[in-house]
Amino acid sequence: MGKGLGFYSEIGKKTRDYLMKDYMYDQKFTITTNTNLGLGFSTTGTKAGERMVGDITTSFTHQNISTNVKIDTKSNVFTNVTIDDFAPGAKSIFSFSIPDHKYGKLEFLYDQEFGSVTCKVGLSQFPIVEASGTIGKDGLALGGEMAFDPELGRFTKYNAAIGIAKKDFNASLILFDKGDVLKASYSHTMNPTTKTTIAAEIGHTFSRNENTMIVGGLYEFDMSTIIKARLNNFGQIGALVQYEWRPKSTITFTGEVDTKALENSAKIGLALAMTS
Repeated sequence: MGKGLGFYSEIGKKTRDYLMKDYMYDQKFTITTNTNLGLGFSTTGTKAGERMVGDITTSFTHQNISTNVKIDTKSNVFTNVTIDDFAPGAKSIFSFSIPDHKYGKLEFLYDQEFGSVTCKVGLSQFPIVEASGTIGKDGLALGGEMAFDPELGRFTKYNAAIGIAKKDFNASLILFDKGDVLKASYSHTMNPTTKTTIAAEIGHTFSRNENTMIVGGLYEFDMSTIIKARLNNFGQIGALVQYEWRPKSTITFTGEVDTKALENSAKIGLALAMTS
């Protein structure tokens, strides 16, 4: 798809990635192989405690149509068929699963310079309908999303957000969980050369009169190594080091300490991603 204003889900995403992306405390490996014919294979395995889960994904792309088939360790089969740019700025996605068919859905996305629209319809007896939209210009976006469950006869989700995305900073204000939670986020790139960035998110839950806060940052040590750190209001300090040892292949070490419960062991994570 061409570059447009962006979808509702992208409001505040850049700051969330600075604070959340790649932080994991299990052991995970991903091996991906792509061919010149548009065929790709990916294997993922995750060890969480004593439990090991994984999946195998096969993908094929021809012109503007791509197909992905994933089989997990529980013998579930998930399939996605995507048609990209069948009209300027438009994309459609058809997905279904076996043996549980209730996760099937048909999705339509449309993105242009001054606005975007998405619509998702479940493929079940009582299909849940989800929709979102944004309007804006020059990096400023105002949007909302909703979901309607015909079986319950009511809206199960309605959220709203406003965001500003510029080259060196990103800010957003999001009202979600049916208006019960308000979150404000901000990230700023202080030094483009080293990609030194600070990020923060503050949230308030009205029903519980509860506040949350998380601050963090990113620093590019060299062309192959990035360092991230974060701290939340619960006293949990996390950090990660990610090293790209060859193009699109990384190894990530993650750790977290709870300063309010130092008697507990620190959480440690390791992720290896290989692409050929």
